[in-house]
Formats: sequence, C-alpha cells, structure tokens
Amino acid sequence: MTRGQLRVYLGAAPGVGKTYKMLEEGHRRRERGTDVVVGYVETHGRPLTAGMAEGLEVVPRKDMTYRGAAFTEMDLDAVLARAPQVALVDEMAHTNVPGSAHAKRWEDIATLLEAGISVITTVNIQHLESLNDVVQQITGIVQRETIPDSIVRAAEQIELVDMTPEALRRRMAHGNIYKPDKVDAALGNYFRPGNLTALRELALLWLADKVDDQLERYRAEHGIQSTWETRERVVVALTGGPEGETLVRRAGRIADRTKGSDLLGVHVTRSDGLTGADPAHLARQRTMLEDIGGTYHQVIGDDIPTALLDFARGVNATQLVLGASRRGRFAQIFSPGVGVTTTAESGAIDVHLVTHEESKRGRLRIAARAGVPTRRRIAGYLLAAVGLPLMTLVLTLVRDQLSLPSDILLFLAAAVGVALVGGLWPALAAAVVASLLLNWYFTPPIHQWTISDRENVLAITVFLVVAVAVAVAVELAARRTTEAARARAEAQILATVAGGVLRGNRPLTALLEQLLEAFTLRGVTLLERSPDTPIGPDRQRDPGVWRIVATVGGQPCVSPSEGDVDVVVDDDLSLVLSGHTLAASDQRIVEAFAAQAAVALRQERLAEQAAAAAPLVEVDRLRTALLRAVSHDLRTPLASATAAVSSLRNTEVEFSASDREELLATADESLERLGRLVENLLDMSRLQAGALGMHIEPVSAGEIVPRAVDDLGVRSVAVRLPDDLPDLYADPALAERILVNVLANALRHSPPDRPPMVTASAHAGQVQIRVIDHGPGIPESDRDRVFLPFQRLGDRDNATGVGLGLALSRGLAEAMGGSLTPETTPGGGLTMTLSLPAVPPEGPV
Repeated sequence: MTRGQLRVYLGAAPGVGKTYKMLEEGHRRRERGTDVVVGYVETHGRPLTAGMAEGLEVVPRKDMTYRGAAFTEMDLDAVLARAPQVALVDEMAHTNVPGSAHAKRWEDIATLLEAGISVITTVNIQHLESLNDVVQQITGIVQRETIPDSIVRAAEQIELVDMTPEALRRRMAHGNIYKPDKVDAALGNYFRPGNLTALRELALLWLADKVDDQLERYRAEHGIQSTWETRERVVVALTGGPEGETLVRRAGRIADRTKGSDLLGVHVTRSDGLTGADPAHLARQRTMLEDIGGTYHQVIGDDIPTALLDFARGVNATQLVLGASRRGRFAQIFSPGVGVTTTAESGAIDVHLVTHEESKRGRLRIAARAGVPTRRRIAGYLLAAVGLPLMTLVLTLVRDQLSLPSDILLFLAAAVGVALVGGLWPALAAAVVASLLLNWYFTPPIHQWTISDRENVLAITVFLVVAVAVAVAVELAARRTTEAARARAEAQILATVAGGVLRGNRPLTALLEQLLEAFTLRGVTLLERSPDTPIGPDRQRDPGVWRIVATVGGQPCVSPSEGDVDVVVDDDLSLVLSGHTLAASDQRIVEAFAAQAAVALRQERLAEQAAAAAPLVEVDRLRTALLRAVSHDLRTPLASATAAVSSLRNTEVEFSASDREELLATADESLERLGRLVENLLDMSRLQAGALGMHIEPVSAGEIVPRAVDDLGVRSVAVRLPDDLPDLYADPALAERILVNVLANALRHSPPDRPPMVTASAHAGQVQIRVIDHGPGIPESDRDRVFLPFQRLGDRDNATGVGLGLALSRGLAEAMGGSLTPETTPGGGLTMTLSLPAVPPEGPV
C-alpha cells in the first residue's frame, strides 16, 4: 500500500488563516475530482472559516465523556472506514481526550498516512518542541501541547501562512478571531506587536532551515556537487597556527559584506588523530570565530585540499578563505602546497589566499619526541654490544657448514632484533657493526677489508639498506604510538576542561581547578598587571606590579617569578603554576588553558559590568528627569499664576466680572498644577533615593479606577471592568496617581466624539489595566521618549505640557513590581497598559 502524503499549513500565531487555507485547498482538490473529506475542523466560531467549510463532506465526530464532561474528537475509525483520498485534519498538535485511540492527534494523522490516506493539516509555530521554550520567553505563556519537529519536517509539503502583525491585530480588533469580550485581553497579551513580530521571525527562520534541508536532499539525490549560490557561506580554513586570527578577521569582514551570510571555520585533522595544531591557538581562534557569529567545525582527512573542498561543497559554501603558504620557495618546487592545489580544484567556489606574517617561515611542526624510551634504547645498545660478537664467534666455528647468504640473514635478524628493542640509533649502530663483521670474518678474502666478488658487495649493501629501513620503520612506529597516546590524553584533558567550564557557575574558577587536577599542581594563580605599570625583567619579581585575579590550590603566587611555570596570556595577564615544572610537551596544553582563562575572565567581567550598569542607568534617568522638571515645568505654572495675579493688581485696567473670574481661575489652576508638580518632584526624588514610602496591600481595580476618574472631574471616560477580575497588589494612592496621570494625557489627545476607555484583564499572574484612546497615537520609534519629561512629540499645545506625569507613573509602577507600557490602539490611537501583580486565587500570601 502506498503511504499517504502530508501537507502542513504552518502559522506564526492563531488567526493568520491556516484553517481557511486548508479548507480552501480541500475545495480546490474536490473540484479537480479528488475524494476529500473533513476529518476534523475547528472554526472557533469564525464566520468566514465556517462558510469555507460548507460544501465539503464532513465525517461525524466521536462523542466522548471524561470526568463527567462531554467532548468531541475526530472519529479515526470512521475516517479509516470511509477511506478517502485526502482527509482534512485541523490542529495537528491537539491532545486527545483520554480514552482515544492515541494520545496526540499527530499520531492519528500518522495512522491515516500509513493507511494510504493523504492528510492536510495545520499547526502553529509555538507548538514545535524545539521552539517551545523560546515561545515561552517571548509570550510568557507555557504551551502544553507540543509536537516533535521531526514529524512536521517529514511532511512532503509545508506552506507558511503569513500575515503582518498589524494586519493580524486589525483582524482581532474587527472580531474576526476572538469574541469581543476577549479582544482587549488578547491584544494586550499574546497579540502584542512585539510578540507577533518575534513569532513571525521564528516561523520564517524555521521554514528557511526546512527549505535548506530540502535543497541539500535534492542536491544529494541528483548527485549535484557544484555550488548553488542561494546564500553566501564563507568557510575559513584554520591550521591551528598563529596566522589563524588574521584569517578569522578577514573571513568575518567578507561575510559581513552580505546580510544573512554564514561564516564557518574548519580545521582538518589527520585520520590517525595526530595534528600539528597548537591547542592554545585553536582555542583562541574558535572563541574569536564564535564571537563574530561564526561556527567551528572539525573534519578528518589526510588530503587537506580534498577535505577542505569536500566540506565546503557539503555546506554549499560560496567562498573559501585560506592562509598563504608557510612553505619556502624551494619546498614549493616539489609540492605546490594546499593553497595552490585548493584553488586549482575549487571550481565555482571563490578562494581567497590571505597573506600573513607567518608566510614562508616554514611549515608548522610538532616538537620531536623520542619514539623509544631511554631504558629500551640502552637495552638495544647492550644487545648489539653483546649479541653481535657472540654471533660472530659462533658463526666462525661453523664456517664450513653455512654459506655467506646464511651468515647475512642471521646478522640481519640480529639487526632487526636490536631495532625492535632499542629503536633507530642502536639499530643503525648494529647494522654498521654487523656489515663490518661480515666483511672481515665471512666475505672472501677473509680478514681483509676488501671484497673480491661483486655479488657479495651487493649482498652486504642490501643487508645494510634493509637493516636501516627496518630501524627507521620501528622508530617511526614507536614515535607514532607515543604521539597518538599523547594526543588522546590531550583531547581527554581538553574535553574535561570544556565540560567543567560549561557546568560550573564560575567558569574561571572551574577552569583553574581543572588545570590544577590535570597536572597535579600545588596551586594555580591568574595574575593581572596593575594599570599604567610598565613591565620589564626587573619587575617580574615585584608583587606590587601584579594583583591576583583568581587562584585555586595552596598559597597563591603574588608575582610570576614565584611560580615554577609562568605562561604569558597577553600583555596584562599571566598564569602562574606552582608545584613542579612541566615538560616541554605539556606547554601547548597549558597555553590552551591560559587562552580559555582569558576568555572566562572577560565573560565574568562583562556580566559584572552589566549588573553594575543597570542601576546607574536608572539613577541617571531619574536625575535627568528632575533637572528638566526644574528648568521647564516649574516655570510654566509660575508664569501663568504670576501673569494672572499681576493683571488683577493692575489698577490702570478695568476688568469685568467675567474677566476677573477667568483670571482667578487661571491663577488657581496654575497653582494647583504647581502643587501637583512639586508633589511629583518630591515623589521622584524619594523614588530615586529609595525612600518612597509605599503600603502594598490587596486592592480592587474597581476601587482605584473610579477614584482616578473622579479626581479628574470628568464623566466622559468609559469604564469597562469585568466582574471576575482578581484583586491586585499595590499602594492604592500611588496606583490612583498613575491612572490620573495616564488618563489626563489620554483626555488631552482624544477627539471629542471618541473619549478614552478604561478596561482591565488578568493574565500570567498580573492584572492589566488599559487606558485606550483614539487620538493621533505615537510612532513606535518614539515609544521610549514618551516617558521622558517634556516630550510633546509634535503637539503644539505648550501651555499644558506632558510634565513629569508619565515619567513618574512608570517609576511608581516599577517600584510596586509592575510596568507601564505603550501600545498602538487598533484603528489608531494609544493604549497605555498598567500591569501590577495579581492576588492569587487562594488569597493574599
């Protein structure tokens, strides 16, 4: 039986039109003669969606009862029995009522597909398992219903149903998504413009990755090796040498020229696991690469150009960055080098050869290590010194019974035995001595250094060459074994370091502890040079030049000269080890630790700076507000009151009763505004000093909202508060002050025929009170400026002014653990949302 095909309509948020598109596709297929049924569709009471469902055959739902409540689910058995060509099944991530055939609807869909029924379904981006935590961070809502990404990615077709946040909010405001009583809460919570924009970006990026997967699969199925420049991908080849940082910077600049390009770093390791790369350099280069947004990769290959090009073509790279050859001109005569070979074979991939200071300085080599231990080498010399004379003595006694070829083979066996025991140099010595003994005792003429038969000359020469070759092979094998063991130990140490740093709350301390344990040291200290202090050989012993950044183990070193090993990290940092000296071969690993220590120190300091800067920014903002208030808002009411009083005291002008009443009202209003401003200034100064007295208690929004409206002396404000709204935690007087300031601004900017409205809802443990007006609104770029004093944002009424009200209102809201945020009112205008903690249903704690 042929498996059915899956088509998924993916949306960024509810209401974008996924179900409508699914039903529309059902009608299109039915008109083409395809047997289509509706297995399950949820219209949510939307008229347009319900209208689109008409005309399609619907399989009746299955009625179910769970814990005394009635539910309806898709009747899987009925759909299977109907056996249509295509089934429309809405809400792929839905959780079925207990007692159903499967726990999840996507499992029902899998059953239909296995039965040969093609399925068209819908899902929202927030239901994908890999994005569940990201969506929670954005929206503050935990999605209980999730679906594995692999299920959706396996679909033959995925179509994104896209809609701009503004259009979706207009649909919401017109009642096309939710019922009118839920519109305000939805617009202020899940359907905020920022939330919708972030969800839309998630959907686009996730689908772009899916498209990339499809493209790679298509290229693999059709054997396409050439590069398709669908997106700029820059690959930089890292050797682990000192020139790597130059290459990373250059590749980063190339990638930055094209928006949306990818940067990948790759290091090629030999198949035997041995590498000439310096771990310290690779660690620094990997950190630099990731800091500028790139990713690090490591591949295995003995042919470096082939490995690089295979990787580049595998990731569909468009550009490859290589360093200029370190080989000298003489060496390039015999081998063109990696850069030239790669360029010649790159095809459509552009290759950049970057010059650097290490060019033509020679190839990077591993420090030579003895392949055979000293003890074995001494044993080889002893074996040669004793065995060869003894063998010569025995062979001379049986000279008449053995021919010269037999003597040569026996001496060759002795030379090989010396090589296996002692390695290269004892074997070379044994080969030379054995050839001389053969010449003197066994090659005619005997007891002379001459050889009469040319064939014997050839035999002894071949003997010498074979003995030397065996010795070299044994030595190389022993050296490779030693290097492989060393590389494995280094890899294990570095892996342990990475794990310890990632799991630790304090990366720098965890790193130093790993170094202490790895090399069984007594103490490890990271020292930093004091600012503006020159460093010289005579200052290395001066403790006053250095300060301890971090230390683990025993007594810390206060200067680099106090330790047994001093590793210079950079101009200002030095890693000092105490306990014992290290072998030269361990220096590379310690340098890698030192490089990571510098990175960990930088991360810790950046975190500390960010934490310290936050309160300073807030203090500076409040200080600026106070200064501006003194320079501006105090002047305006004072000038109005002074002008009114001066006019009344003027005896040269005769005012009518109405004029006198107007002047008195102006003076009274100005003095009242001045009193409110002084009160606001005092509250802000107390807020800045942390001395604002607050009495937080449970209070009802139904109490503070009407009082705020009464304080303004207006009756045109519409108040709509739900009866089941929970109480909130706040200082009643301060909460009322916030609403008075916000309502005053809403009244000032609202048209006469559309007064402001106050609504409220509960969401995610908060009560949100919204003051909605339909005035000119505020551009999104000016949203932050509205909370700075005296920003009229184009309003020509300079007599009233914004004053300090909104700046103080936000400060008071945050002081009570809440927030005050502006949003665009659907249809035009501004909505100010005051969010304060809600009292839990069980009551105050």
